[in-house]
Amino acid sequence: MVSICVSDDAGLVLWRGDVANEPGVVAAALSRHAPGLVRAVLETGSCGIHLYRGLSAAGAPIVCICARHAKGVLKCKVNKSDANDAEGLAQLARTGWYREVYVKSADAHVIRAHLLARRQIAKARRDFENQIRALLRVFGLKVGAVARGRFEERVWRLLDQAPALRLPVDQLLLARRSLLASQDALETEAKRLAKADPRCQTLQTMPGVGPLTALAFVSAMDGPARFVNSSSVGAYLGLTPRGYQSGEVAWSGRISKAGDAVARALLYEAANSLMVRVKAWPPLKVWAHKLAERIGGKKARVALARKMAVILHRMLLDGAAYNANPKTA
Repeated sequence: MVSICVSDDAGLVLWRGDVANEPGVVAAALSRHAPGLVRAVLETGSCGIHLYRGLSAAGAPIVCICARHAKGVLKCKVNKSDANDAEGLAQLARTGWYREVYVKSADAHVIRAHLLARRQIAKARRDFENQIRALLRVFGLKVGAVARGRFEERVWRLLDQAPALRLPVDQLLLARRSLLASQDALETEAKRLAKADPRCQTLQTMPGVGPLTALAFVSAMDGPARFVNSSSVGAYLGLTPRGYQSGEVAWSGRISKAGDAVARALLYEAANSLMVRVKAWPPLKVWAHKLAERIGGKKARVALARKMAVILHRMLLDGAAYNANPKTA
């Protein structure tokens, strides 16, 4: 169900009610109770995306706003309810005190679905591996650092010393094999999508950027032209420090971690790959290693990920491949 509150330009509530969470039903209710609708506001959320697209297609002047920003206003009501939240959103729509959120396209959400499913399956696989390690550790058997492809072989060698654990560990390994197959299938499909997208091919010309990182970045940007400045991409992906200033107090904290967590994590992995695995020494790698000597490796990788995001956005905007020496371009 969706709670609707209609108010006039003076803030007087004209109608309120609950309807089914379907774009056609909501559009009909707005047309009936708000024929001269100027602006409609809804919060971000998994159900809000479908509703936003349907209302936009129906021609409604719909605006999607950040739920975290609206929370401060909605807390003014003593009692939390959907009806009170709807009234608070109606007042926000009237005053204009909100920040509009860009709703990504369906193609971007399809890519995001592949990456989110892969991340969730990889997390479940690690949980199974950690459980197996814990069961063996009770008997003094340590798996240690081992490659993913040799994990099961190592576990079976250790089980020779604890045969009573064969059944439970065998069932955990069986589930792990299934998760590995699912993860490989999703990675194969993601690489196919990246190979078929010329934008991803352009982004992969930067050292350290692979198909998954390129795909996640394309999905997160969903049209680079919506960013006026490339430098704002770092803040959009949560790679810039939080700031606080009040009177004489002013400080900068850790990175905000706002925005797309998948793209942010893959950019960090790309930065680590550039610093550790890439054998060449492009200017970005030299800059990151000098920074790491001053502030440490982890912070340098975050800074490098932010710089890479800015450059990747410019590459998307210009449609140009990566150039290690831009002065000679």
